[in-house]
Amino acid sequence: MPIVTVRGRELECERGAVLRDVLLQADESPHNGRADTLNCRGLGTCGTCAVSVSGEVEEPGPRERLRLATPPHVSDSGLRLACQLRVEDDLVVEKYPGFWGQHTGRTEVREEDTREL
Repeated sequence: MPIVTVRGRELECERGAVLRDVLLQADESPHNGRADTLNCRGLGTCGTCAVSVSGEVEEPGPRERLRLATPPHVSDSGLRLACQLRVEDDLVVEKYPGFWGQHTGRTEVREEDTREL
């Protein structure tokens, strides 16, 4: 079973599980601030569950590529949508600040960053 490491926690999950679901089941939201309630619920259209992942993952599909190429995201950020990513192997997940998790220049989420909008 793959292990997803997020914020220092190790979460065991089934191979093929959707990363967003794994995080939410462990009370580790892939969202920041109000994006916890203002999101597309896993449809891949809002972009608020963007995360950085380290580990073996499949290439993004068309929906994910399109959303991550639309502002405020940029296609070369290296981010992935947790709602579109299936966990096939061990992963390390990092969530960045900003409503959409788009501020990759800073490495930690500060409380004031979670109050956007």
